[in-house]
Amino acid sequence: MAHYAIINEHNIVVEVITGIDEDDTSTLPEDFSSWEHWYGDFKGATCKRTSYNTHGNEHSDGGTPLRGNYAGIGYIYDTENDVFYAPQPFSKWTLNETTWRWEAPEDYPDDGKHYVWNDNKGEWEEEAE
Repeated sequence: MAHYAIINEHNIVVEVITGIDEDDTSTLPEDFSSWEHWYGDFKGATCKRTSYNTHGNEHSDGGTPLRGNYAGIGYIYDTENDVFYAPQPFSKWTLNETTWRWEAPEDYPDDGKHYVWNDNKGEWEEEAE
């Protein structure tokens, strides 16, 4: 079993499907070079394989990570770096191009309390109980 991201003309993931394992080409129609190619043609869009086990550019089973992160609907596909990453959650957060995850400009407080990000102030605020 493999997962594939369907990507629109703006490089946004619009659908994630479960499909035929990319190594099983026994039923791949002869006019196609890969299942990515076949699913993309079938959907009329770009298709890229995505790994359910890849998060933060690491593979959970110790394998080789694939395309930065498992794609989700609304994720961006970066064609230059061949990775998926989530939309920017807050205007002041920056994209870490090693993990392909968004990071706040300051670390989350490590005092056991719960915090929420205040983008207007650019800081973590203690969550009201």
